[in-house]
Amino acid sequence: MIPIPPERLDAILTRHEIVTAQLAAGTIEAESVVQLSRELSDLDPVAAAIHAYRAAAANFAGIEALIDEPGGDAEMRALAAEEKPEAEEALRRAHRDLQLMLLPKDAADEKSAILEVRAGTGGDEAALFAGNLFRMYAKYAESKGWRVEVISESEGTVGGYREVIAEVKGRGVFARLKFESGAHRVQRVPETETQGRIHTSAATVAVLPEAEEVDIAINEADLKIDTMRAQGAGGQHVNKTESAIRITHMPSGIVVFVQEERSQHKNRARAMALLRSKLYDAERTAKDSARAADRKAQVGSGDRSERIRTYNFPQGRVTDHRINLTLYRLEEVLAGPALDDLVDALVTEHQAELLAAEGMA
Repeated sequence: MIPIPPERLDAILTRHEIVTAQLAAGTIEAESVVQLSRELSDLDPVAAAIHAYRAAAANFAGIEALIDEPGGDAEMRALAAEEKPEAEEALRRAHRDLQLMLLPKDAADEKSAILEVRAGTGGDEAALFAGNLFRMYAKYAESKGWRVEVISESEGTVGGYREVIAEVKGRGVFARLKFESGAHRVQRVPETETQGRIHTSAATVAVLPEAEEVDIAINEADLKIDTMRAQGAGGQHVNKTESAIRITHMPSGIVVFVQEERSQHKNRARAMALLRSKLYDAERTAKDSARAADRKAQVGSGDRSERIRTYNFPQGRVTDHRINLTLYRLEEVLAGPALDDLVDALVTEHQAELLAAEGMA
């Protein structure tokens, strides 16, 4: 095990005590209370992990001292020798847990997310597959207690989606979904295929952290805002009111379009939120690329063109190509909750990459 500097742990515990005392005093402003409460919620699990690690280390050291004590009681030494493997394993687990707690945090991990699913190559079958993916994420979100709100959708001619964009609201959404960005491939026999041949089609997924106004400042002078009549289903609402909003961010060229709400004001608010998230993601990607230039690419790079996963219906399997993991539980994964098995494996691999990058592996 690579030693963790005790002064680093002491500094964290000292800060934990200071924040706890400041909140208990009740003499600080409301805005500071919110900030300190958030900091304390982050520090609490780290402080607990430090105490657990130090307790495990003290227990293991005591056992070793008892075993090595010259002239000690033979029965006590034998008992300590029996307990040593279990104590050593407990120390190893506590050390690993603390290492993970000390890893650099992604500032966006606790945020909600913007989920975009688009049909790729494969025509109608690709649109149907995009629909499968979106329903998978919606069911996964439901199992986590998150809320899904569609921002924009374009349905396929025989079902599914050519494109669907939604907000997934909840704490820690981005941390769980960020590894889903990339190209997803499906292999199956379409319902319209009379010869029983397997077709391959694809859809792309993009997951962006939902940005707040404090994350990204947008200059109104940089925006070109167009209003237009909503298109598609909608009864009398269609072609009656100019409620649809298209916003172009001139410096970046990013364009967002929202027409789901009947209120132009609501569509504008949603379009601005979507634009803010796209700009925030672009800024994060640029920073990540600069950091990644000094080390090998890590799991979850977010490259939208990278083929990350294959869903093979005839064999009932799902393969994630980034970590070479295959599960023969296709239906369970598409049903939503079993997606956790893939996400957990990706998070573990990502943590291993971070530990290596930090010299802690």
